[in-house]
Parts: sequence; C-alpha cells; structure tokens
Amino acid sequence: MDELLTPVSRTYKPSPAHSDDFLTLSQPPPKNASEETKFTASSPDEALEALKSQPSYDKLVSILRYLRKGIEGRHGFDIRQPGPQSAQIVHVLVAEIVPNYWAVLNEETETPKSGAFEALLMVLRSVTGLNSVLIYMRALLKQAQSDPKGLGDAYVALNLKSSLGLLSALLDSEHAITDLWAPIKSLKPAPQGRILRQDLLGLLTNNKLTSISAEADFLLRQADKLDGELWVSSTKAYIDWLLRNILRCLPSTADPETESFCVDLLKRAMRLTNSDAIPQTLFNCLFLDSAKGRDTFIRLMDSLPTSDQKKWLEIIIKHIAKNNLSTIDDSATTADYPIIWAAIGAIRILTGTSQGRKAYLVDWLTNTGGVSIGEGCGIRRAVVGALADDRETLSTILERCTSQFGDQLFIKHAPILQQEAQAQVLLLAAGYVHSLAPIKLTLLLRSSAYLNTISNRIGASQNRSRVLGMVVGEALSGLVHDDKTRLNFKIDEVDTEDAQWYKSLVKIRDQVGPLDQLRETRASSTSSRSKVKTKATRSIDKRPPVKPAQSGFIIEEIEDDEDVEMEDPDLVPYAKPESDDEDSDEDPTMINRDKPKTPVYIRDLIAYFRDTENFDRHKIALTTAPELIRRKANYGTEVTSHAEELATLLVGLENKYELEEFESLRLQGMVAIVLAQPKKMAPWFGRTFFDGDYSLSQRASVLVVLGLSGRELAGFDISEYSAAAAFPSKTLPARVEKHYLPATEARLQGAVRGSHLKALPPNALDNLAQSLSQSFLAPLAAEAADATSGPDVLKLSSFTSRLKDAQGSGRTMSKSTRQTGVKSIPNTTAAIIASSFFFPLTSRFPAAVHSHSAAMRGVLFQPHLLALFIKTLAVLIHAAGPSTLSLPQMTAELWDVLLGVRGQCVGALDVTHAVLVGFISLLDVNENNMRGLCDTHGRQIVETAEWVSNVFDNTRGGDEAGGGEENQVKMMAAGVLIRLREAIEKHQALLMGDLIGYS
Repeated sequence: MDELLTPVSRTYKPSPAHSDDFLTLSQPPPKNASEETKFTASSPDEALEALKSQPSYDKLVSILRYLRKGIEGRHGFDIRQPGPQSAQIVHVLVAEIVPNYWAVLNEETETPKSGAFEALLMVLRSVTGLNSVLIYMRALLKQAQSDPKGLGDAYVALNLKSSLGLLSALLDSEHAITDLWAPIKSLKPAPQGRILRQDLLGLLTNNKLTSISAEADFLLRQADKLDGELWVSSTKAYIDWLLRNILRCLPSTADPETESFCVDLLKRAMRLTNSDAIPQTLFNCLFLDSAKGRDTFIRLMDSLPTSDQKKWLEIIIKHIAKNNLSTIDDSATTADYPIIWAAIGAIRILTGTSQGRKAYLVDWLTNTGGVSIGEGCGIRRAVVGALADDRETLSTILERCTSQFGDQLFIKHAPILQQEAQAQVLLLAAGYVHSLAPIKLTLLLRSSAYLNTISNRIGASQNRSRVLGMVVGEALSGLVHDDKTRLNFKIDEVDTEDAQWYKSLVKIRDQVGPLDQLRETRASSTSSRSKVKTKATRSIDKRPPVKPAQSGFIIEEIEDDEDVEMEDPDLVPYAKPESDDEDSDEDPTMINRDKPKTPVYIRDLIAYFRDTENFDRHKIALTTAPELIRRKANYGTEVTSHAEELATLLVGLENKYELEEFESLRLQGMVAIVLAQPKKMAPWFGRTFFDGDYSLSQRASVLVVLGLSGRELAGFDISEYSAAAAFPSKTLPARVEKHYLPATEARLQGAVRGSHLKALPPNALDNLAQSLSQSFLAPLAAEAADATSGPDVLKLSSFTSRLKDAQGSGRTMSKSTRQTGVKSIPNTTAAIIASSFFFPLTSRFPAAVHSHSAAMRGVLFQPHLLALFIKTLAVLIHAAGPSTLSLPQMTAELWDVLLGVRGQCVGALDVTHAVLVGFISLLDVNENNMRGLCDTHGRQIVETAEWVSNVFDNTRGGDEAGGGEENQVKMMAAGVLIRLREAIEKHQALLMGDLIGYS
C-alpha cells in the first residue's frame, strides 16, 4: 500500500526554537553526521542531479555554495552565462527547490546563518533566472484561472506566493540592474552579448514584470493569502526602483558601453506608465546635485531622440513651476526673485546650444497648448529670461504672440486664462526686444499685424478680452512713444491694480542666477515633511499619575446603632444613578486613559491626520476639521500657512477604519479650506484635479468640493458648520439681543447661522444638478398644462393672493430696514467664482484633452468623471448668476466644452444627461439676454439645437412612473429644444446667416 501513495512535493518548514518535551512521545534516533552525504561535486552535471534528487537542506546549501563560487570566478562554471546546463539548473531551483524550501530560506532574511538565501539570489539574479521565475508564475496563474475555485488549491497558492516573494527579493536592491548587466557586459563573443542586452532591456521595460506581479498580487489578496504591500506590483514603485538602479549603474568614469546601456534603458522606460517621474528624479538627483552630475544629465539628454528631449524639457519646466515657483506671489508685484533667476539658469543650461530645444521653448511660449495655463507668471518669466540673450529668438516670439493674440478665433474661443498667459508672454518679450533692438519694436507697432491685433481686441464681445487688448496697446506704446503721442484709452478698466501689473511686465529684466535656490527649496520641503511626520508619529508622553492632595480635616465615621428605629417606610429612596459607560469595564487594562484631546491649532490637526495608525486621533481630526478650519479662517495666519498641506492630506485621505460619515466629513473639511482661501485654494483644487496623482473617486471628490464651495460662497447653501465660524463671538446674549433686534431680523439671523441645516451628502452635486433641471423645466411643464386644461386665471388666484401677502410683508420689512445714503457694495463673489473656480477648470480642459499622456485622457474621459466635471461647471455658472461681468466669457467657454464632448455622449447616457444639465444652466443664467446669445453665439445655438433634436429623437422614453434615466434625458432634451427654438424663431434675422451656412 505504501507504494501507491507518492508525494507530489515536500515542503520543509523551520522547526520551532523550543520544543515542548512534555508533548513529545517519542523521537527517532539522531543521525550521525557521517551518514549525511555531503555534496563535493566538481561539475554542473552533478549539481543538477543532486538538485533533482530532492536534496536535504544541508546538501542544498552546499550546492548553492558551489554555484556561488562559479559566479565569483573560483571555478569555470558561471550559472549566469546562457547555456543548457544553466537553464536546467535555474529551472529546477525555481520550480522545485524554492517552493519546497521557501519558508526555511526566507527565515534567513531575519536570522542569517548559512548564507543560503543570499547565495540563492546571486545564482538567480540573471536574465535566465528572471525569465524562469516569470514563466513559472505565468503557468501558475494560468492554472489558477482555469480552476473554477480560483486559488482554492493550497499548492498553487503557496507556490505563487513563494514565486512572487522570490521575484521581489531578486529585484529589491539598488544594485540589481548592475548585477544583471555585469555578466552581459563581459560576455564573449559580442553577438551573444548583444542578444542578451536586448533581452534585458525588454525584460525591464515591457511591463512584463509589473503586469504578472500585479495579477498574482490580485489573486492572492482575493483569496486572503497575502499580507502586506509588494512594491513590484506597483508601476509607480517600479519606476522609482528603476531610477535608483540607473543612478547606481551610471559609470563614475568614462564607460561608453554602460552609459549607452543606461541611455537605451531610459529611452524605453519613457514608454512606461508614470514615466514623468524619470526626468523629474534625474533633475533633482543629478542636475541639481553637482557640476559633474549636471554634465552627466546633459549627456544623457543629448543621447535621447529629439522627441524625448522635448518631452523631458516640458516635464522639467512643469516640475520647476509646480515645486519651486508656485510658492512665490508674483500676481501683485514684479519684484526681483532669486528663485526665478535660478530657474532661468537651469533652463538656459538645459537648452544649451541645441536649436531643437530652443525651438521647443519658442513653441511652448507661443502655441495654445503651452505657457503653463493656470500657473503663475513666474515660469513664463523664467522661460523668456532663459532666451533673453538671443535677439532673433525673442523677435520671433514677439511676432508670433502678436499675431496669435489678435486672431479672431483665438479671441472668441480660447479660454481666458490662456489669453492672459499669452498677453504676459507678449509683454515680457516686448520688454526684452526693446532693450536689445528698439527699432524692431518700433517697426512692429507700425505694422498691419499689430494694428489688426489691437482693433480685433477692442471689438471683442467679452469684456476681459477687450481690457487685455487695451492694456497691451498702452504698454507697448509707452515703450516706443513719448508722453504726448502714447496711446491712452482713458477708461477705468485700464487703470486698475491688475492692469498696472500687466503694464509693469515690460520693465522686467531678469538675470541668470545660481542653482542654489532650487536646491534650498527642495531641501526645505523635504525637511518640513520629515519634521511633520516625526512629530505626528511620536507617542504621547505618559505622565505619572498625580497623587490626591491630603486634606487637613479628620473625618470620623460613626456607626449606626442597631437599636435605632427603622426609617419611615413612606420615604422612597432615590434610584441608583446609571453607571458611566467609561467605568463599566471592570478590567482596568482595557480603559484608555490616554484619549487624545480635541485639536485647537491647525498644526495639531495636521499631526492628527498624519497619524493614521491611531483610530481616536484619526476620527477626532475628521470631526473637528470643518469647524476648526472655519473658525480659524479669519483669525491669524494658521489656515493661510497650512492650507495646501491640509488640502493635500484631505484629498488623499482613505477610509482606513470604515467610518460611516467619512466622505461627508472629508468633503466638509475640504469645503472649509476652499471657503477660507477661495482665491488661493480653488485654483489649487483645479490643478489637483488635472495634474494630481489620484484615483477616480478622489478626483470626483475634488469636483464635488469645488461645486459645493462655489454654491456656499454665492449664498445658495449654508453649511451646518457656518454657525461655528463665529469666533470669537460678537453676539449679545439671547435675553439682551431680543430687546435690540426685531423678531423678523432675529429669525433671519438664526437662519443664516444655519443651525437647523444638515451636512450635504456625497452625491450633493448630482442633487443640485437635478434641482436645477427641475426648476428649468417647471415653467415649461406649467405652460404645457395650461395649453391643455383651460385658462390660467383659475389656477393662479390662490398663488396671486399668496404673492400679494409676500410682497406686502416684504414691502413693510424693506421700509423698516431701508437706509438712505448707503453705498452699494460691488459683487465680488461672482468675480471670484469666475476667476478662481470656473476658468481654471475650463482653461485646463482643452490642454488635458490634447495631452501627450494617454493615461490623462483616459481618466478625463471616464464617463462618470466626465459627467461630474460638466455638472460642476453647470453648478458654478449658475452660482455666479446672471449679473456677473464675466458671464459672456463663461458662456463661451462652457459652450465650447459642451459641444466638444458630444462624441463622448454616444453610448453614455450619464454623459448625455450631464451635457443637457450644462445647457440648462447656460440658458437659465442667460435667460434675459437671449438676443445677445443669438448675436454672439449664433453658430453654437444652431449646432446645439440640431444635436439636442437628435438626442430627443434617438432616446427611448416611457410613460410609466419615473420612466428611468432615458425618460429623464428625453424630457430635459425637450425642454432645452423648446427654449432654443423659441430663441431661433424670435431672432431669425440675427441667425439667418448661421442657419443658411449650417444647413
């Protein structure tokens, strides 16, 4: 019977350190050391036979030592060199030895004894070894996928886990690529070395390592067979590992072969996901490190293809703008900044004498997709300053900017932030050209291109476009003409503080500075992060308990006499008080006496958020953040100094402890940050949505925050935490306040405090979009009902009486509260919503759509996120209202976005619904200016009517209750179509040319 049972494999596990003699019944007699045959072979064939015969652990150690000696050159067999014997030995090690001995070998990472684990890694750290591990893992994955139970087989799960651990251990070193490259470099003959070189390059850059590891990681976690994180399954961590290894592999001395290998590796690595980190890391670790590292960086960059060189330059410029120049406030002053001079020096060194890189900088400054839309003027100053010594290049930039700045299509369709950036580049270039060649600027101002630019700008329909044109005209005329003949429009719009700042750009003369400022900025940010992290993870000091103070009184206990009569039975004793929940636990070790206190400073709140391992601090930080941020918003500089750091923590925060109100509290915290610093933090959240490395849900939360904060800033919604923001309190006590305020005003103030309101749910933006649609469609539905059910007088009688009552009470209140001589307050809220909330989103959208990164386009065109993005724009334009001065520009940019995503509506009903919500908001805020819309956007009206008509005809609706989402889309399409056709019929004369051209 024993012959019928053959073991599939044998798994050796480490023996316990201490055995219990009481539970041991019997033990086999120990073997003599002489009985254990030692491996003393002198050929790889004997090593292969010994491995196939299921060797003991001691024999395995001897075999690994023998193979290690060959790697060290102590005998002629090097297992890293390709060959049939090497391939067979590696296969046996990976498929048989490692699964059986992994538990024992992995134990040596903690308590190294025989060095077997390190010897195993040295033996398998080769192209053959890595390929063998990947092939074996792929076979295991195929076997697991074919099994209907998944990883129900413990044998497959155990082997897959050990193989994944082996792969991670083989690569988990900063010298891994150096070890892989060394035997290939020394391989003779050369053709065989070139083949292995291509194999190694393909193995490291074809996503095979990360894809197979990620698939194994997913299956093991699905079956609860894996604990902890494995870096090899993360593309971002893999890129970081690849860069650290490339930096180690780069030769310190002249080694053309190794440097060529590193260049080829970088070329192929740029095709990987998250490859933008490659030039950023090399810029920080090589370029800014030393002059020698700078030379190495330039050599690597020169070896790349022209397209990769341009991509590196673009990523580095973006990196400098985000990490070095975003902290300076250059929006109100044109002072000298050493950090800008350092950026000029870095960009000039990167450009060098390469005409291709100079041409790219010219394109970056003059094309619509460049100029770093949404960033400050500092990066544009740095790029123009880097080209300040080249007169011809600056003249080319000035001519191109002038031509594009006056283009009618650019004026009408370009986002306003892009037009502002183009105006800044034009003024900066004009200042430098005036210093280098004044005659060229004089000739430009006399050319027809410049005159057409100013004329087209003055005739623009948007107010901001006109102002930019007039500011540019006055600034350039001030450089060339004297005070008597200079251009002066003499209107208030060109004398504002913002206009004066634009005019001062022509006087900037930046110089090339040392790179020390860039190094100091990087070092200070790194040290601040480590300091905060250390402070957050520091444990709370346990103070010794305070001894109770002894009183000077002496208490004498008097015992009751047994003969005393019993108390009156009519006296009912008080019931015992309920026990405190905190004292209900009889076990004193279970009582938490170190409960964290509620934070009262923003820096303490940040420390609580960073301490993710402490549940109590994590929960207290979430519940305290909305109220604390609102309370500290207008007092001191705590929120201003830590706003970006706090926002970064909240955006990337995860629900680790599965709290029920996590999303609501997190959203309210971010809303509080935006409301505390709307001009600074609303554009920051807009940049984070497009440029941040976040998941879809985190990007969606950013959009929700922008929509909700815009609504609250405009006064449409009031948060439950707004009452807590009244700190310190300037309100009289209630018993005194009632004698000074009328009852109606007291009720209004109570409503403003919002004590009766509840927190908004996570899907609040969808609810707002739904309410906007209903308010838009309600009058249309009423008109349809009136047309079929009789005169309106019978229906409106009760409503008219209620309206009169409301008007009467409102008139009485207005009389009592009206004051003469009160100066009207300008509506700055709508301007903030337009410039800080709306335009950063619409301006970055076209650049993201045409981005070279396919990953960014894939994220942005994800149906749910795209629908939420459009609804956010709809909510923001509705919050700005019809009285905002920027409404024509907002209307033009939103209309371009809505018409630009029509192709994404095919097969995506949620995107179609969002686009219709956008059209509803757009028509709602422009309800009193439909003639102006037909005059300036006639083509868009006709296109929209045609598209909405197709949506209405091709959408299946139902008469049942609710009708589902399709019925809702059909109803919204009908409402938009009715409004558009009314406008077309009413203003046919204005639309006649567009109607003829479109048909």
